[in-house]
Amino acid sequence: MIAIIGGSGFEKFEAFETLTELDRETPFGKASTGLKKVKINDQECLFLSRHGQNHEDLPSELNYRANIFALKKHGAKAIISFSAVGSLRKEFKPGDMVVPHQYIDRTKGLRPHTFLGNGVVGHISLAKPMCEVMSHHTKEICQNKKWDCHFGQSYICIEGPYFSTKAESNSYRAMGADIIGMTHFPEFALAREAGLPYLPCCFVTDYDCWDDSIPHVTLQEVIEVMRNNNAKAFELVCDLLPLGQKLFAGSYCIDGGLRTGIMTPRDLIPHDAWTWIDVLTQD
Repeated sequence: MIAIIGGSGFEKFEAFETLTELDRETPFGKASTGLKKVKINDQECLFLSRHGQNHEDLPSELNYRANIFALKKHGAKAIISFSAVGSLRKEFKPGDMVVPHQYIDRTKGLRPHTFLGNGVVGHISLAKPMCEVMSHHTKEICQNKKWDCHFGQSYICIEGPYFSTKAESNSYRAMGADIIGMTHFPEFALAREAGLPYLPCCFVTDYDCWDDSIPHVTLQEVIEVMRNNNAKAFELVCDLLPLGQKLFAGSYCIDGGLRTGIMTPRDLIPHDAWTWIDVLTQD
């Protein structure tokens, strides 16, 4: 089953039919509110509002581990992630979708960012941090869209809730970042640990503050862009879900996580750790 994580502007989709509200309890605390199984055009999937169903959690307050664990526990095989981002390049304009293939983490170490620890040691490769198989299928679908879509860029994740200073924004551009957001780390890394192929679909709402020649948009303008982006995201979901397992078949992400990355000998792993290891390493 495919899981959808909806960020700012994607907390809900009007055409979703809610089938079941799902248990949010995990060994890592509670997942965000609004965890449910839904139906979209006869296709069942999981849905989680990243910031909570009423947008009550800051990026730094999100329980990323619980969110990924809960999705895996309830049968997720892959994740489609929707989020709003700022643009660091003129060519990525408000209303565009960007599917980044790389990440730069500039959070401040406040977020628990791995399932490992407390007697369980492992190392997971993030050289290719998202699922390029899912990206390939999405790129094919987007060839016929009426909005501009970009693939292969770099996303820089900052702590928030503040937006960047101009000096920071220009430093991120110098580092090679193309878009900026506050929520994908450690979400994509935890998805990899859980063996879940991860497709980040980022919709640009505005330009970051790096260029004074670009007028700063008003809140009302951003809200209008977000409303239009929500409709685009729903249209994309309706195209992707019918692909089913074909969307992520053969993905290197499935076996690239804890299933092969734990170094601690099995007989030395603490007994209580198996309550979460067994879930995160299951097919």
